Amino acid sequence: MNRRAFLTGTAALIGVTATQALLSQLRAEPPSAPEDPTKESGAPPSAYGQRSTFEQALRLAGSSSSLTPLQDLHGIVTPASLHFERHHNGVPLIDPARHRLLIHGLVQRPMMFTMDDLKQFPAVSRLAFIECSGNSAGEWQGPRGQTAQETQGLISTSEWTGVLLAIVLREVGMKPDATWMLAEGADAAAMTRSIPVVPALEEALLCYAQNGEALRPEQGYPLRLLIPGWEGNVCIKWLRRLKLGTAPFMTREETSHYTDLMPNGTARQFTFVMEAKSVITSPSGGQQIRPGFVEIRGLAWSGRGRVTQVEVSTDGGETWRKAQL
Repeated sequence: MNRRAFLTGTAALIGVTATQALLSQLRAEPPSAPEDPTKESGAPPSAYGQRSTFEQALRLAGSSSSLTPLQDLHGIVTPASLHFERHHNGVPLIDPARHRLLIHGLVQRPMMFTMDDLKQFPAVSRLAFIECSGNSAGEWQGPRGQTAQETQGLISTSEWTGVLLAIVLREVGMKPDATWMLAEGADAAAMTRSIPVVPALEEALLCYAQNGEALRPEQGYPLRLLIPGWEGNVCIKWLRRLKLGTAPFMTREETSHYTDLMPNGTARQFTFVMEAKSVITSPSGGQQIRPGFVEIRGLAWSGRGRVTQVEVSTDGGETWRKAQL
């Protein structure tokens, strides 16, 4: 099975239809605002900020994933509450005081870390996107979705904060012959992936915060792995174990899942880097275009480094113009 197949076929269409109906129910009528807000006392200070009730952007939720409303966002940072979701057996409830990260295998000093232990290391923040490997798969056979959310909603960008994985691996004394690492989550699926020990891991983070606050449960609270530019499925959420070895661990997720079916019938394993992509977020399907000047906005990203140029066509590819980045 192709790794992106979970978004294709009739099931995906049914899911979009059902969730569109749910969104209509969730988007309640905004409250009646006073004609002159200077004539009435405002709301008192609150313990935790909420967005205005006039703002209606929502994720499009399915059975095991939810899509970011790209067409409703501004800039490149995705609010944590609108970051896409993808999980394999629900979102676990984890007490951070009891959570542990075990690092063992080909290390000199197998160690168990508490969350407080990890937060004692120097903290690093990185602005990075995470993209599900199945993003836009529903479009492979032709256009299906109407909005940027429906076609490319499994991509989000956040500021991630945590400790560099390389620092923690030095703490346990990773042995020179360790060439692969097993990452395992604490969810009901015990999500696991084999990850090669390559230079890209120098940028990997053990994250405990997103956009300035603790991770949301659906984003891996209290701890997730982040490998910038790699498939979202290797950025294991609810991270509880790292095991170092000399070969891939051949888990379920890299045998029956997350492989690429090739034209000759063979399956290609262990493709990690997300290639360059882009999407126009405005104008997007369902939006009303006002007469006059129309700004074309969008996003471009790549797991292979900074995007240096994007070209846009408004005449079906006859002519192209450079976008302002």
